[in-house]
Amino acid sequence: MFERRELSADLAAVRDVHAPEALVLDSDGDFETLPPSVAETLLAVVDSLDPLAYDPDWVPADAPEPLSRLAGGEFTVGAPGDGGVAWTRQTEPPTVFVKPRLEGSPDGFVDFLVGEAFVEIGLGKPESFLGFFREAYPELSAATGLSPADTYQLAAALYDAYLGHHTRETFAGWAGDREELHAQWVDAGERLEPRLSELSTEVAVGRTDFASAAELACAAVKHDLAVPKPFDALDSPAYRSHGPDFAVRWAEKTFAALGDDDA
Repeated sequence: MFERRELSADLAAVRDVHAPEALVLDSDGDFETLPPSVAETLLAVVDSLDPLAYDPDWVPADAPEPLSRLAGGEFTVGAPGDGGVAWTRQTEPPTVFVKPRLEGSPDGFVDFLVGEAFVEIGLGKPESFLGFFREAYPELSAATGLSPADTYQLAAALYDAYLGHHTRETFAGWAGDREELHAQWVDAGERLEPRLSELSTEVAVGRTDFASAAELACAAVKHDLAVPKPFDALDSPAYRSHGPDFAVRWAEKTFAALGDDDA
């Protein structure tokens, strides 16, 4: 089910800096969340497993099933919306999974996604937004009034922005030394920019739902782009410093303002 992936010289150098012990595996089956049943197969290529366990009280009763699984203490890797690469520190050594949905994608783009995973592993930040928000997740849910699925999508986007504060300086620093990886970061940002220019208007008139807009706007933080309102506050040093508390307060103020606009 898993096969070790060969790395380019640049990618191997990034791993040496940020996650020197990490394995990179090609998965022969696509997944959103890696089933716990594959743990035995995975033990053939890693030394050990140490599943995360989150407090069930952090998960509202109506939360999507993937959050309940996370709080259940099962070995769970990945989540809906993670894209073509997932990673975990629940294995020793840490593991990066490249999914088959990336077949046919440019090698440089796949290398960037793997490099991004190395950088995130090296940060030592939580693997999931539930580990980031912790007991504040029910507060976020209450602040928004969104559906459980949209709250999930918003929380994932907010955590993506938070990680972006910590990764974008590294990506920008690849200019010169890791030019191809840097070029892929720049290219992804350039492809994102046209979708940001009218995003505030699209949310205001209902052409784009709030959670989907947040996903786009929060990706802009990682690519060091101008972030549209009302998401621009998430591109502030205060969010980098205060994390989930800032995100919840932002959500409270933002949705209160949206309610006033609708009145």
